[in-house]
Amino acid sequence: MSGEQQARHQHDQVPFLELLARGAAVEAYDRPVLLARADGADAAALAGLEQAKQLALRVRAELEGRRRREAELSALFETAHDLAGLRDLDAVLRAIVQRARSLLGTEVAYLSLNDPVAGDTYMRITDGSVSARFQQLRLGMGEGLGGLVAQTARPYVTDDYFRDDRFQHTRAIDAGVRDEGLVAILGVPLTLGSQVIGVLFAADRRARVFERGQVALLGSFAAHAAVAIDTANLLAETRTALSELERANGIIRDRSGVIERASEVHDRLTELVLRGGGVRDVADAVSEVLGGTVEFTEARQPRASADGRAVRRGDAWVAAVSAGGEVFGALVLRGSDRLDPVDRRTLERAAMVTSLLLLAHRSAGEAEQRVRGELLDDLIDAPGRDPRLLKDRAARLHADFGVRHVVLAARLERDREDAGADGTAPGDASHPRTCAPPGPPSAAASGGPSGGASAAPAGPGRAHADRQRLWSAASHLAATRRGLASNRDGGTVLLLPLGPDETAAGVARRTALDLGRTLREPVTVGASAPAKPPAADPAAIGPAYAEARRCLAALALLGRAGEGAAADDLGFLGLLLADRGDIDGFVERTIGPVVAYDRRRGTELVRTLDAYYATGMSPARTRELLHVHVNTVAQRLERVGRLLGEDWQSPDRSLEVRLALRLHLLSPALSR
Repeated sequence: MSGEQQARHQHDQVPFLELLARGAAVEAYDRPVLLARADGADAAALAGLEQAKQLALRVRAELEGRRRREAELSALFETAHDLAGLRDLDAVLRAIVQRARSLLGTEVAYLSLNDPVAGDTYMRITDGSVSARFQQLRLGMGEGLGGLVAQTARPYVTDDYFRDDRFQHTRAIDAGVRDEGLVAILGVPLTLGSQVIGVLFAADRRARVFERGQVALLGSFAAHAAVAIDTANLLAETRTALSELERANGIIRDRSGVIERASEVHDRLTELVLRGGGVRDVADAVSEVLGGTVEFTEARQPRASADGRAVRRGDAWVAAVSAGGEVFGALVLRGSDRLDPVDRRTLERAAMVTSLLLLAHRSAGEAEQRVRGELLDDLIDAPGRDPRLLKDRAARLHADFGVRHVVLAARLERDREDAGADGTAPGDASHPRTCAPPGPPSAAASGGPSGGASAAPAGPGRAHADRQRLWSAASHLAATRRGLASNRDGGTVLLLPLGPDETAAGVARRTALDLGRTLREPVTVGASAPAKPPAADPAAIGPAYAEARRCLAALALLGRAGEGAAADDLGFLGLLLADRGDIDGFVERTIGPVVAYDRRRGTELVRTLDAYYATGMSPARTRELLHVHVNTVAQRLERVGRLLGEDWQSPDRSLEVRLALRLHLLSPALSR
C-alpha cells in the first residue's frame, strides 16, 4: 500500500475511533459514511469508510462483550461475597434476582421454590413485578414454563409465552402472567445435587430472544441461589441442633439446681424448726429457693388440696397447711408458672413444717393465755393476795402493773340472744372462771336436760365457740399491749394499761374496733373508770370489773351494741353505773360552757336556764319570773343554744341539761 493510501486509510479511521472513544450507539457509526457520500466522495473513499466502519463495529462489539463479561463476573463475585457473609436468606435471594434482572436487561425477574408438602412450586422473590396476583402464583409440577423447568431440571425459554404449547397452560397461571403482561420468559432450575428445589426466571413484556450466554449467566445465578438456600438450611439445622443441645444442657443444669435447692431448703427448714422460727421465716426461705413469692393465707383464702399436695389455682400454686384434719391455711406461691416435681415437693414440705410451727406456737400461746387469765382472775376474785407476788407474776408475763389501768368487759353482739339479764350465758352461772380454752360443751352448757336454752339447741354451742374466739382474740390483743385477758361470766374481760394521753373511753372504742376487725363481727366493749396501778392497789380491779360489766349492759340497753364506751360516754346514766360518781365531770361536760360564760361575762344564763325549766320551758312565764323583757329571755336562750349546741332542747339532751343544772345549783350543799 502506497503512502498516500495509508494516509487516506488512517484518515478514514479517525471518526470511528472518536465514536469508539465516547462509546457511541451503533447507529452513530453510519454517520461518517453518509456525510462522505453527501460530499460526493468517490467509490474508493466510500469503500474505505465502509471497511473502517465494519472494523470499528467489531471492536465495539468486542469491547461491549468484555464490559458485559466484566459486569457479570463482578455480579457473580458480589453474590459469592453475599453468600460468604450470609445472614438473611431473603436478602441474598433478593440481591441475586435484582442482579439477574439488571445484567440480562429484563423488565422482570423472579424466583420460585418447590413445596415438598404441597407438591407444587410457589413465588418466593420478585423484582419488577407489579401484579399482586402474579406474585401469589402457585404452579403445579409440569404446569406453566416454571412447572416444566422444575419437573425436567432443564432450562426453558419462550419467545412468546401464550403461543408456546410445549408446557401445560392453566387458567390461574395464564391469568397471572397476563395480569403481569409478560411475553418472553427464561427459566433455569435451582438444583442441589440431582434435586430441583426451585426455578429462577427472567422475563420481558415484549417478544425477545435470549442468547446462550444469557441462559448460562442466569444458570450461574441459579447455582448461587441454590447454594444460598442450602447454606441457610444448614445454618438453620445447625442452630436447631445447638438450641436443642443448649436446652438439654439447661435441663441438666436445672435438674442439678433443683436437687441442690431441695437439699438447701431441707437444711434451712430443719434449722428454722430447731431455732423456733416463724411462719414468715419459712415463707421467706421457700421464696428464695423457688424463685417466687410465698405467702401464708388463712384457710378461707385460695382452695388447697385436702391431701396436702401442691395444686395450681389460677396464677398461683397452693399447698394446704394442716394437721390432724384441721386446716390452718395454705402456702401460696406466685411468680413461678411451672413447678417440677421436686419443687412441688419442696412447697409441700414447707407447708408441713409451717403446720408444725403453728401447732407449737399455738400451744405455747394458749399456755401463756391461760397464765395471763389466771393472774387477772386472781386480781378480781382474790384481791388480798400479796402485791409483791402479783407484781412478780406480771413481770414474767411482761405486763406493766406500775401504771393506771382500765378494765374492759367485751362481748360478741350475737351473744345477746343467748345471754341472761346480767350478761352471762346460760350454763355459765356455776362456772364464772373459765381461763382455759373451752372444751366441748357440756350438757348444761349446750342446752341439755338441765339447761335453759333447749328451745335453740344450736345457740349455746355456737355462743360457746364464739366466746372462745373472742377470748383468743382478746388474749392476743392484751399480750401486744402488755395487759391481761380472761374468759369469764359469758364474755371476756381485759386489763389494759393507760398511756399518759389515753382515756378509758378511748381505749374502749379502740378495743371494740380492733376485736371487731379481727373477728369480723361487731364486739361491744364496756370500760371502767381508770383504776389505780394494780401493784399499788390490787383490790381496785374487782370493783372496776363490776363497773365495766354494768357499762356493757347499759350499751346493750341503749341500742349501742358493737361500740366501745366508758361511763363518761353515757351522760347521767354513767353516774348511776359508776361506783364513784363524777358529779363535777358530768356538770362540766353537760353545761360547763354556760357556767364558764356567766363566770367570765357576769351574765345570768344559768339563772335564766333554771327559770326556763321551772316555768315549763315557757319564754313568756320565764320573763315574768325574772322581771326582764321577753326579748332578753330570747337572746339569753339563743346564747345557750350556741354554747350547748342546737339539740340542747331535744328530750334526751334536755333531761341531761336539767339534771346537770340541778346538780350544779346543789353543789354548794353537796360539798358540805
